[in-house]
Amino acid sequence: MELIDGHMHLENGPLDKEYVFRFIEEADKKGLTKIQILDHTHRFKEFQQVYEPLKVYEIQKNWLEDKEKKFTDSLDDYDRLIKEVKKEKLPIKVDFGLEVCYTSETEELIREALKGHHYDFLIGAIHSVDNILYDMSFSEELLWTKRNVDDIYRSYYEELIKCVDSQIFTQLAHPDTLKLFNYYPTYDLGPTYHQLCECLKKNKLKAECNVGCYYRYNHKDLGLSDELLKCFISENVELITASDAHKPEDVGNYIKDATIRINKLKEELYHV
Repeated sequence: MELIDGHMHLENGPLDKEYVFRFIEEADKKGLTKIQILDHTHRFKEFQQVYEPLKVYEIQKNWLEDKEKKFTDSLDDYDRLIKEVKKEKLPIKVDFGLEVCYTSETEELIREALKGHHYDFLIGAIHSVDNILYDMSFSEELLWTKRNVDDIYRSYYEELIKCVDSQIFTQLAHPDTLKLFNYYPTYDLGPTYHQLCECLKKNKLKAECNVGCYYRYNHKDLGLSDELLKCFISENVELITASDAHKPEDVGNYIKDATIRINKLKEELYHV
């Protein structure tokens, strides 16, 4: 069984080879065949302007002005690290990329920031709705208890479609992590999921079955919801399993379980 972890972050450590090798060694120890290493774009100075719209809310402004973790490094620093690591003899396949916090409002700024930088993959992610972060400790107070949940879902998936259609990315991050606090819409998401499938196929993007919500937020779903996962499988969307590890010891978390779940659903749907 091929085991791939397509999403893990360096953000809690330095941009140096020794720290990267802790991720690689953990992946090798757990029997993974390939990993994809990345970081959030809020680590890099080139993307500082992309996050300006979030500063309209004081609590988000304070979060973004954490000088120890936000906008501390440059993409050139990251590019040098990647070259250093790729010169080494590695025990497994290792690719490097970025998780880009996308909004249609800042799309051109994102394109500009990426100019001259080339990565093995680029992951598009939606982390905010109407410039409010939906997955933070303060998000329930700022967003979920203040806005209509149906409207939040509609806005989120509208942006997700634009993200996929932008043709900037090769992979879509955690497509339904909006559920992490167990708020759900009253309307049927089926047509939205179908539209997303068509969009992903048209633009040749992989979709993540990301288990971070399961072990980091204690959500019941092992990655994607059954409904969305079945939609992706039945409509032949390419999937990639992802731990969303933010520290080396979490690399590979539940990747085997997620892979078995995907294969089982494929067997059920295709009777193979």
